[in-house]
This record gives sequence, structure tokens and C-alpha cells, in this order.
Amino acid sequence: MKDTFKDLKVIELASVLAGPSVGYFFAELGASVIKIENPKTKGDVTRSWKLKTENPKEDTSAYFWSVNANKEFLFLDITVPSQLKKLYDIIKDADIVIANFKAGDEAKLKVDYPTLSKINPTIIYASINGFGHENPRTAYDLILQAESGFMFMNGELNSKPVKMPVALIDILAGHQLKEAILIALINRYKNKKGCHVSVSLFDSAIASLANQATNWLIAKQLPKATGSLHPNIAPYGELFDTKDGQLVTFAIGSNAQFKHLCELMQYPTLATDPKYATNQLRVQNRIQLYHIIYNYIKEFSFKDLYKLCLEKEIPIGKIRDLKEVFELPEAKAMINKFSFEKQELKNVSGIAFKFLS
Repeated sequence: MKDTFKDLKVIELASVLAGPSVGYFFAELGASVIKIENPKTKGDVTRSWKLKTENPKEDTSAYFWSVNANKEFLFLDITVPSQLKKLYDIIKDADIVIANFKAGDEAKLKVDYPTLSKINPTIIYASINGFGHENPRTAYDLILQAESGFMFMNGELNSKPVKMPVALIDILAGHQLKEAILIALINRYKNKKGCHVSVSLFDSAIASLANQATNWLIAKQLPKATGSLHPNIAPYGELFDTKDGQLVTFAIGSNAQFKHLCELMQYPTLATDPKYATNQLRVQNRIQLYHIIYNYIKEFSFKDLYKLCLEKEIPIGKIRDLKEVFELPEAKAMINKFSFEKQELKNVSGIAFKFLS
């Protein structure tokens, strides 16, 4: 799979997270991805987004490497005609251009689709913007989380709105743009023509509201912050302490799973109790149900509880910090597939490139 796109050449005119995450996807699968950066701004702004513990002398950050491994980096000031010509030259035989300019800037810089398609008629021009092609508003993930309802719903009951700890709207928009590019590639194989595909962060956020959107649009229930609780399922998201002080949660999505949980607790009649026999009844009576389950779960050690849940196919999760996460064998196996070791800066034909092993 790693060589799936070995014959593709991708030019990335994008920075921060959403656009670069798309370039990273193609680089992981073998494509040649060249990231164009502006030397006047010292490249992608995330190069400077350092933790307080990071080396200030390094020209990159841990954040930057989250979506920029396996790429080549070319620093060009495309406001200079000779530098713009260099960009045009490498686009002539490219397959995909990824861009995330503010509305109107791509035309001003002469790197918009009408311009580039004259240079390369089969180019797939994939763009991400904040609020649509007609809105020049600057967009960061935090602003989209606020504007699209995610922050309003996120947090504990009666708490102030809380952003999610990753730039999820950027990630979602990146996934949607990947899908659009893959569709465009299929069409190009059929008709030999390029095209312009685009997504906006706002549209991606709204499209990703899923059941929370239809809870309002259809059922007229305004979603509010309820911590980890699921508005449509119970018990789902409640937190329980084990005897040895570990924190766990359950995702009970069916009556069968609830029955198995009750059997595990040695309280089988709870599954047929008139208050809890169906999912809708459990949602209606979730607070009382929580206290019942809590009193049983605290009698188990985590190890015993986890083992029993896996045996009975009860969805259980331990609340883990990232140190614990990356000690899991599944996480280790995934990380071992990739190398983040940086190599020295090299000069190729007077142009600065940096490569990863």
C-alpha cells in the first residue's frame, strides 16, 4: 500500500494543518510531495509553533512534523517573477496542487486554477478555505469550532464552552478534500481531464455534526454540553471508578450489550427492569442508572473488569493519558511503521530542500 501513489507528483501550496494533512496522506502512500514555502515568512507558520520545552534554535516544531513528514520542501517567493516561473515549471508535469489561500489571494498570486490549468490542463487543483470562496475571513480551527456549534456542545453541564484538544475541523476538512481528490483522480483516468475541487472548513464542520444536527433539525432538541454523555444512547460516556482507582467508560449501544453488562455485575434482572429495558428508557432514566452501575463497578479491579468485558464483548475503554496510549502494543506497532528522524538540510540546484528518512 505504501507505493500506491508512487507515480503521482503533488505540489502543496498550503500551510498549518488542513491542507498539509492532505499532502501528508499522499506522501505516506508513496507520492512525491513538494511543499512550497515562503522564505519571507520563514516557511509554514507551524514551524514556529513550539512547546516551551522545544529547542528554540531548531527551524521546525513537533507540531510541524505531525503532517509534514516524507515531503520535500522548496522555499520560493512567488511574488518574484523568476520564482513564480520555477513554480510553474514544476507544476507542468504535476498531478495535484493543494492550496489553502484566503479567498482571492490565489488569483492575486497567479496560482489559481484558471492560471495553472493553462500550464497543465490535466492538473487537479484541490483547495481548502475557511468560509467559502466568496468570504475572505481568516479561519483558524478554534474559530470554526466556535462558529459551527462544536464548542457550544462541548464541555460539562453548566460549564463554559470548551474547544476540542485537537484541530478537529481541520482534520475533517482534510479528509473531505482527500475524498474529493480521489474522485477527481478516478474521473481523470476516465476522461483525461483535470478539475478544481474544494472544501471549506465551515461546510466540513456543518456536515460533520451528524446526529447532533438532525437532533435539532428533525427532533428540535437543541444539543447542549453534557460532558461525555451521548444524547441518544445510555449508558454511553458516563465515567466509572474501579476499585484500584482507574477511570473507565462504557459504550452500550444495544440491549444485548446492556444485558451482558448486567450479567457481569451479577444483577441480571436489571436488564428487564421496566425503567431500563430499552435504550430510550435508559436515556430517560440515565442518572439513576448511572448510580446503580457505579456502585457495582467500584467493586472490580480494572484488570478483572477489563478481562470480563472483553470476554463478554462489552465495549469498555480506560481513560488513558498519551504516555499510556503509546505504551499500548497497537500504538507501538503503528509508530514503528514510520520514522521521524530528520536529516541534514541539503541544497539541490541552489534550492533548499529538507528530506526525511
